[in-house]
Amino acid sequence: MKAIAKTRPEAGVELIDVPEPQVGPGSVKVRLEAASVCGTDLHIYSWDEWAAKRIQPPRIIGHEFCGTIVEVGPGVVDRQVGDFVASESHITCGVCRQCRLGLGHVCVNTRILGVDVDGGFAPFVVIPKDNAQPISRSIPPKIASFLDAFGNAVHTVNAGPVLDQKVLITGMGPIGMFAAAVCKAEGASLVAATEISDFRAGLARQMGADAVLDPRRDDLEAALRELAPEGFDAVLEMSGSPAALDLAVRSVRPGGRLSLLGVYKESRQSVDMNALVFGGVEVQGIVGRRLWETWVQMRGLLERGAVDLEPVVTHELPYTEFAYGMELMKKGEGRQGRVPIRRGGVSERPEGKARLVQSLREARRSPLQRVRRHQARNRTPVL
Repeated sequence: MKAIAKTRPEAGVELIDVPEPQVGPGSVKVRLEAASVCGTDLHIYSWDEWAAKRIQPPRIIGHEFCGTIVEVGPGVVDRQVGDFVASESHITCGVCRQCRLGLGHVCVNTRILGVDVDGGFAPFVVIPKDNAQPISRSIPPKIASFLDAFGNAVHTVNAGPVLDQKVLITGMGPIGMFAAAVCKAEGASLVAATEISDFRAGLARQMGADAVLDPRRDDLEAALRELAPEGFDAVLEMSGSPAALDLAVRSVRPGGRLSLLGVYKESRQSVDMNALVFGGVEVQGIVGRRLWETWVQMRGLLERGAVDLEPVVTHELPYTEFAYGMELMKKGEGRQGRVPIRRGGVSERPEGKARLVQSLREARRSPLQRVRRHQARNRTPVL
């Protein structure tokens, strides 16, 4: 079979012939229906410092995918041939202290599909049965292909109260956009966001953000103060930007929570620690998905139609155009949404920008105009 693999310690990947994998005890064989290009794949493709230290070629890449189980291994009783499944990328050991405490998302022996073991950018992949999470056929493959990433957002949002809360999300990459949708579905009274890309800001509004502010153009302090005079109940920092982290610390209310999913280029950051201490702020580090609580929450949101992830899919490419998807990511265009790849078919390469004209007009309004428009839309009528 043909697989997309990192074959040498240098930039690029190749479409190579590899043997079809054989199922073993406790595992299942999945026929790929769709996969999604992720920032991790871009690191591997570019062969940056992280990839050079972590990846041992040859390695079939890809950790976000979905497909149909075609074979189950010995001892597997809770997965069946024909099940439609999505990948959980973190393979945990089940025996470390964290796993025994039900904290598998921080297992000290975690291996990642497509990074430490062969992944899903191939017609068939064999994975542990728990990593093949059954999902409804009502969820389109292009959406099911990136549930691993969607789970990061669900985990972050549901790490604390959301109902009737004012939430600020810093960074509207795909996971930030997912978080906006989840916040609205979970009953947040206000979802504000920061983003420097007009294109992403438009997508964020489609995903449920009530106000999206541009740190380069807007008077953030005034706009955020008008939105949440007492501070935000929850701030979700998704960007990995030091400036966004500083803003997050200054924007959370006393007694609120600060949930950190963004990864910082420099691991040591300077923030006002006294503001956190004397404000009694709950600070949370978020990684992966809680296993398997987050998957239960994801299925519920999707199957009852509480969230629509379709706007985040900006491109959909055939399997053979993986390199084009990587180039989109490198240019920044693909990062503005998800880029699923699928088996067979012809390229669509949709730009998907025409639908954002109204959102881009909104982005050009002043921040206070946008705040007042939000307040007007949400004002309770006097009866």
